[in-house]
Amino acid sequence: MSDRIPDAGLEAQGIETRANLHWNLVTARLIQAAISRGEGKLSADGPLVVETGAHTGRSAQDKFIVRDAETENTVWWGKSNKAMSPEHFAALKTDFLAALKSKEDLFIQDLFGGSQPEHRVNVRVVTELAWHNSFIRTMLVRPEESQLRGFVADYTIIDLPSFVADPAKHGCRSETVIAVNFTEKLILIGGTRYAGEMKKSVFGLLNYLLPPTGVMPMHCSANMGANGDTAVFFGLSGTGKTTLSADASRTLIGDDEHGWSDTAVFNFEGGCYAKMIRLSADAEPEIFATTKRFGTILENVVMDQVTRQLDLDDDSLAENSRGAYPIDFIPNASEKNMGPVPRNIIFLTADAYGILPPISKLTPDQAMYHFLSGYTARVAGTEIGVTEPSATFSTCFGAPFMPRHPSVYGNLLKERIAKGGVDCWLVNTGWTGGKYGVGKRMPIKATRALLNAALDGSLNDAEFRTDPNFGFKVPVAVTGVDSAILDPRETWSNKAEYDATAAKLVDEFVNNFAQFADHVDEGVRQSAPASRTAQTV
Repeated sequence: MSDRIPDAGLEAQGIETRANLHWNLVTARLIQAAISRGEGKLSADGPLVVETGAHTGRSAQDKFIVRDAETENTVWWGKSNKAMSPEHFAALKTDFLAALKSKEDLFIQDLFGGSQPEHRVNVRVVTELAWHNSFIRTMLVRPEESQLRGFVADYTIIDLPSFVADPAKHGCRSETVIAVNFTEKLILIGGTRYAGEMKKSVFGLLNYLLPPTGVMPMHCSANMGANGDTAVFFGLSGTGKTTLSADASRTLIGDDEHGWSDTAVFNFEGGCYAKMIRLSADAEPEIFATTKRFGTILENVVMDQVTRQLDLDDDSLAENSRGAYPIDFIPNASEKNMGPVPRNIIFLTADAYGILPPISKLTPDQAMYHFLSGYTARVAGTEIGVTEPSATFSTCFGAPFMPRHPSVYGNLLKERIAKGGVDCWLVNTGWTGGKYGVGKRMPIKATRALLNAALDGSLNDAEFRTDPNFGFKVPVAVTGVDSAILDPRETWSNKAEYDATAAKLVDEFVNNFAQFADHVDEGVRQSAPASRTAQTV
């Protein structure tokens, strides 16, 4: 038992169990419990190393939202937001509560989703695994001990990897289920050991709750300069959100999830969740250092069982190996997880086609267009038989986590950009000199130099040209950057092939954006590139 027990316990929520309840244990005690229970092992340098089994990433197809009077007209139903009936959820909840009764031990954390007090939500997380409890304690905002006694949960998450869902009985797709009930303020996660489901469930929750209050929820990283100039970095997985925001010359606000209120950009979380595969001490020294600290949790990172040394290059357990660590493990992290409203917005894309310039300046209308598009590209070789890059469009750079219609988030962003006079940039961290397999990855040093010029304001004074494919402004020359890479077409040896590939990508953008055309104003519609028919090379 713990002495950090709140006044309102599980019984106040109608949850009965004979389990030993471990309330709000600190990280060291949770890691000790995880090791003694055989859930993980310590590496030579201190982190807890765990394996998540079959699920090494989110089970997006197994996530459901209960469709009822609360959500019928507020949720954007479709591919990302699939419906579960109240009756199916009731059956699922009954079976979850029955499963809780039989557990010997349960671990409970009372936490905050959101660092700005007036916009945060109280979240209680009940887990059967000690390391899951340590993970969520690391990832969310940790209350002071004095705040735990009177803690009352606004929302509760119950995470049971051992639970086996029944599609016929529970209205789900498989034996894995993530079910969100906004009316009952309850999230049930079963059949997966991937801890990121808990973190993203809280993100989805805030993405639903905050827009009606005027707060813009964002799938982004954020940092600020010495003068309080905040920058936010939108981007899908693999585009560089975590890497580029962990800059020794700037203060880190957070690496993944934030809100933009009238007064601040505030981190939803108290930790970071970085990709570990092929992590470089040279390119990412701040993040690499966390792999040698007690308190970090490493998921699916390969470790020598004799020496306990890590092999960050080994992807035999998962390409999506991850590390969770408290944000204060980054030396220059913000003490309050907050900063002023943004001066710059950066949309990150890893363009595997090699078409987009390394940096482009966007108008507010173009910014909304690219925000709603949420483009990046997957590289060839990830699936058998796939030999070409493929375009991926994830609305708002995080469609799976956005319960409301994309126009809700897009209009909020456009309003805030206009109100704050924010500079907006599109940064390609993908390929140059050709598509994936022909060209090479954009040098990170060049990307950082271009970002530094954008963030310190000097890039605004550069000479710009208009990109013939997308119509945004592209700098002609930037100090410290090879001018050759600023014009992608000139980096291709076969110019006709570049033109044909560019035409194909433009058409992909146009076709994808058709779904939003009726929900945006004329200025945004005019920001679309002109459709072109790809030439045959």
